[in-house]
Amino acid sequence: MTHKDDKPDDDQAMDRIKTGAFERNVALTRMGVGAGAKIATHTVRNLFRRGQAKEDANRDFYRAQARELADQLGQLKGSVMKAGQMLSLYGQYFLPEEAVEVLASLQDNTPPVAWSFVEPQLLDALGAARVAELDIQRKPIAAASLGQAHLATVKATGEQVVVKIQYPGVAQAIDTDIKTLSRLIAATRMAPKALDLTGVFNELRDMLVRECDYVQEKAFTLQFQERLAADSRFVVPKVYPQFCAARVLTTRYEPGYSVASPEVQALSQARRNKLALAFVDLFIQEFFVWNMVQTDPHFGNYRIRIDPAGENDQIVTLDFGATRRFEPSFVNEYARMVRGSLLADRQQIAQAVLNIGLMNHGTPRSVLEGFGDLTEMIVEPFRKPFDPRVPERLYTPGGAYCFGPSDLPARVGQTAALKMMSTHFKIPPQEIIFLHRRIGGVLVTLRTLRAELRLHEVLKPHLGLND
Repeated sequence: MTHKDDKPDDDQAMDRIKTGAFERNVALTRMGVGAGAKIATHTVRNLFRRGQAKEDANRDFYRAQARELADQLGQLKGSVMKAGQMLSLYGQYFLPEEAVEVLASLQDNTPPVAWSFVEPQLLDALGAARVAELDIQRKPIAAASLGQAHLATVKATGEQVVVKIQYPGVAQAIDTDIKTLSRLIAATRMAPKALDLTGVFNELRDMLVRECDYVQEKAFTLQFQERLAADSRFVVPKVYPQFCAARVLTTRYEPGYSVASPEVQALSQARRNKLALAFVDLFIQEFFVWNMVQTDPHFGNYRIRIDPAGENDQIVTLDFGATRRFEPSFVNEYARMVRGSLLADRQQIAQAVLNIGLMNHGTPRSVLEGFGDLTEMIVEPFRKPFDPRVPERLYTPGGAYCFGPSDLPARVGQTAALKMMSTHFKIPPQEIIFLHRRIGGVLVTLRTLRAELRLHEVLKPHLGLND
């Protein structure tokens, strides 16, 4: 096999990751012991603190505990790091705010692993003869928690491809990692002692198993490719089955700019609006029509291909490992909740909330009303133009909602803190958590694009609304 880059690996590359159950357990157990000692010290010191000083000390303590956990997970990489990222999504419902903030920072822009560590995985998966058909760059173009991607050229055709290689031992370590992480969360006292998190960690395990299944990811990539083939606004990378296996996925290299890049930000308002509308259309198609959603909204999964002629900018969609299917019954109930929120129909909202499993029949009316206040605020960008419940400053003269200056996330957060702090509000099912992960990503994208859109007409047909 030849390489385009035969220079030594980057100085920042890790030689390897700890893959054995024993060494991973040792690393995390050592931290658990240290956390126990720090908890004891913190508890003693808190005996002499009162009021604001005690609150500040608790915040600093939880932030330090979470930062140490994040640092250790980042070094281990693999499923335990990915689980830490996912835990931040669930954690907003039971972890201290400081801990959620730190865990959410565990993004996938981590240091790469040396080529000498991942090359055996590639050879074992594809065989030396097949790998020899590729001219692979040693230095990866991207590194994440579960694997890394290398640019390569197919020697026979000159096509540029991206070879995504899963780190050795990651899939096999999932069960051990989840058990260890659950013990570590308990040891650091970041979650309430009385709260049973068994279901949360079981869901994390199931999601990790799916994300480590590159055969399934290949199938989802092919499905998105087929469904979007006739829509010129989108590009889905071609899959090269001969260079794919259970832990290796090879697709065509599709360059583009980040949504936040200066090149995209410099586009005209009309072009940014067109791109933003495409992002919304894609999500609506995925959820309401296909019942199949790519739930990871990370900016790295979407690239913008700028048209030099200025007419047909495109969105390149990447990485379908986090794709989830949704039952039609769930989609229908969620549509009922959104419809009720737009119509201020609290009965529809309450029924959908109960059917989805966010609350139960014992939930007090006041809590259901508080949730209704929240959902009616969240649907703000999808209301009719000049709706009196929307701040007037957020509309253009033509009635388009302005995402750039919108403070909706802050208002939603304040309302949630005031009205949803209740023992009757359960940790949402994973369908809700990962759906909202994607919805949140779409809204962040629209704000980054400073979009000005009229979205009521776009959503209306999928909610059965006539007006």
